[in-house]
Order: sequence, then C-alpha cells, then structure tokens
Amino acid sequence: MKWTIITDSSCDLFSRDCSTNDVEVASVPFILQIGARTFRDDDQLDRSEMLSLLSQGVASKTACPTPEDWLTQFRKPGNIIALTISAHLSGSLNSAMVAKQMVLAETPNKQIEIIDSKSAGPELALCVEQLEIWIHRGLSFDDVVAKTRQFIQGAHTLFVLKSFNHLIENGRISKVKALLAHTFKILGIGYGNRNGEIGIKDKTRGTKKAIRRLIQLMQTDGFDGGKVCISHCDNPTFVQTLKQNILNCWQNTEILVLPTKGLCSYYAEQGGVIISYH
Repeated sequence: MKWTIITDSSCDLFSRDCSTNDVEVASVPFILQIGARTFRDDDQLDRSEMLSLLSQGVASKTACPTPEDWLTQFRKPGNIIALTISAHLSGSLNSAMVAKQMVLAETPNKQIEIIDSKSAGPELALCVEQLEIWIHRGLSFDDVVAKTRQFIQGAHTLFVLKSFNHLIENGRISKVKALLAHTFKILGIGYGNRNGEIGIKDKTRGTKKAIRRLIQLMQTDGFDGGKVCISHCDNPTFVQTLKQNILNCWQNTEILVLPTKGLCSYYAEQGGVIISYH
C-alpha cells in the first residue's frame, strides 16, 4: 500500500531527503509576502534573498497553503496523513479540511487523516520520522493515526530568539506577552504549549546562560534521552554547542539538525533556534 505523508512548509524537513518507494513525504507551501516580492516556501525558495529583504525592515506577511495546494496532494493514490502547523498559529488546518471534503466527495472510501501538530518546525520533522517507522512496521492506518496523536502529546518545543518582531506584528503573541518580549535585551526563550500556543518562558544574557536554561527546561519536561531535532536560522555555532551539551547530559540521544525553511526563518528571524524533543 502506498502512503503519502504531507506537511505544510512549517515543517523544516525537506521532502526530497526522506521519501522512499512506499512512503512519499510531500510539502505544501506557505506564501511569504515581503515588500513587493512574493516567495513560495518550497524547495526552490531563495532563503538568503528572503532574509536579506526582511533585514531591510519592509512590510511583510505570510499566507497559509490554499485548499488547492492540499487538494493536489490528497488526490494521490493510497493512504494520506497530513500534519499541519498549530491551528492557533495559522489557517492551514482549515484549508486542509476543505480539501479533504472535496476529495471524499469524489472518492468516499479514501483514507485521509489531518492532524494538528500543535507546533511547528522541528517537532513536525520528528513526527514524520516516527510516522515512517510505524508505516514500515506494517501498522494499520488507524493505528498509525492513533500513535501519531499520542506522539504529539508527548513532544515538547522550545525556542531561542534574538527578536520577536514578526511574531508580534503578525499577532502570534498576545499584547501582554509582546510587551514582555520587547524587554529582552539579548535572547528570549519561548515555548509551545500543549494547546499549540506560543508562550514566553524566560530571558537571558549570552549563549552559555541560554543553553544552560534550555537544558534545565528539558530536564523539567522529563526528557531522559531519545530524539531531538534542532532547527536554526543561520546559527550553527550556537547549535553545535547546544548539541554537545545535550549529549553531555544524555548520551543516549539522537540529534537531527536542520536549517529552518522559509516560514520558520521568517518567524524565528536571523539567529533563531528551535528545539523539539520527545
């Protein structure tokens, strides 16, 4: 049986790197409007050019994938599982649901499941990895869906940002939280809660203190080794130090490092780092 795992481009995993003969991984793009330029967040995105324009402070906004984008993927043969960015952050889930109803009107018995990841970025990448494992083990469609939902409940996401400007300007953080975010002098530490909303956890001065705080938060969440995915917007030095500190604490940890794609680069901004673990 052919399977297709579809994410929106909030997932930092590039589909070309993980598709196999029986499991295809596909992505539907967000649209990034920066000044007069429109960028489609797919594998052809010129991220450097996009970030360069953003650094000029021009007006910008994002738009979620359209139902038509999802529809093209949902019409592929076989089982379909779609993962979307948190419904609290975008209308991507709603677009996917519209497309699902259109396909089911054409093919009533087709198996399509849409799952709200309640997150973004590296957490979706971890989830895609697990989906592939369960599919290759021969689990049924219903079992894969159930395990995916359970996995999401046990996952955690933290992030370290130098700027919260785009999160604030696009209404992704409330006015009260935005006021707190603006008080950060160097690095702000945030998190995604279980409802898929963004919160502010802490502020810190300097890389060492930020990494120490991240390790403490991972310990508080009960992390005891396992899988970690780190996405970053052009901050390899911080990521390498964080990776080594994680391995020093938990040797039985598998760490995947990814560059942020367009959407997460837009919101994390230059130097931003997102960490997900299960």
